[in-house]
Amino acid sequence: MFKGKIVFISYFISLLVIGTGGFFFIGGDQWSIIDSFYMTFLTLSTVGFSEVHPLTDAGRVWTIILILFGVTGVGILLSNLGDILSQFGDYRSKKMEKNIKNLKNHFIICGYGRMGAVIAKELTEKKLPFVVVELNEKKIEIMHHNNILCLQGDATMDETLKLANLERASGIAVVLDTDQDNLFVTMSIRTINPDVFLLSRCSKEANHAKIKRAGANKVVNPYTAGGHRIAEMLLSPLVEDSVSVVSQSHQNIDLSLDEISLKPLNQFHDVSIKNSKLREKFNLIIVGIIDNKGESTINPAPDTILNANSSILLMGNKENMNRFKGKYINL
Repeated sequence: MFKGKIVFISYFISLLVIGTGGFFFIGGDQWSIIDSFYMTFLTLSTVGFSEVHPLTDAGRVWTIILILFGVTGVGILLSNLGDILSQFGDYRSKKMEKNIKNLKNHFIICGYGRMGAVIAKELTEKKLPFVVVELNEKKIEIMHHNNILCLQGDATMDETLKLANLERASGIAVVLDTDQDNLFVTMSIRTINPDVFLLSRCSKEANHAKIKRAGANKVVNPYTAGGHRIAEMLLSPLVEDSVSVVSQSHQNIDLSLDEISLKPLNQFHDVSIKNSKLREKFNLIIVGIIDNKGESTINPAPDTILNANSSILLMGNKENMNRFKGKYINL
């Protein structure tokens, strides 16, 4: 990348040295090294200041030679400017590819639209590793400007997803503009990484079931769930659903009601609600249980045994809920 720049700088340094020597030799005793260097610099920069000392014919010829070589150098620079910029772009791309290749347990965002940008902002604030896959060149430049790790490519292509290190990712949000693209990418992801947590955007209710069958763990509607909510869902895969309730009369009360799957939480299998110690440790209350058939039990008794195939409705303030998630749900 820097080869052309080094050659160009070396060329002008050589001109400064040779030009200074030429003026010093031609000017004789009247010209000092400083005078000679100053005159060389003025000549090469073509700023048009007056001569340091009156020039002899030899001095004028030497000045013309320096101007010609200086103009030639600028011409060489301009002719190679495209190559230099291209080399810089290649260097930046290779650096990005290297950073992406080193990612592990990261998140992938397919699409940098309104929702993708909000998700990226949330992940950045939480200092979590992620990469954005985007085809649009202008959006790529915006991400470069904001120091967001990104990959320019078509998310519908398997090779692009593999370059995003999909095999080692812990979660992926597919938030492209159309349901058709989101459906196709969802199917592609499942062929590459069957186990990654996958959240997909769906604008039309009629396509919800199709994207779900294609392999999405969660399907979200952009008109009912904002980017912030989708980011929370991506970071908390065990949380099936969540509702936030803020009291208007008591501004300091901010409750959260989350539906959490117990399947991966071995420590709660075959344990009674009382012995789960959720109230004592986190000041959280299990207000409901949903079994694998979708049937719910509201306000279950303390001696109710928790089942691995069930989900619990957990209620408490957001701070305590986040403490629970931080301990048992690896954000």
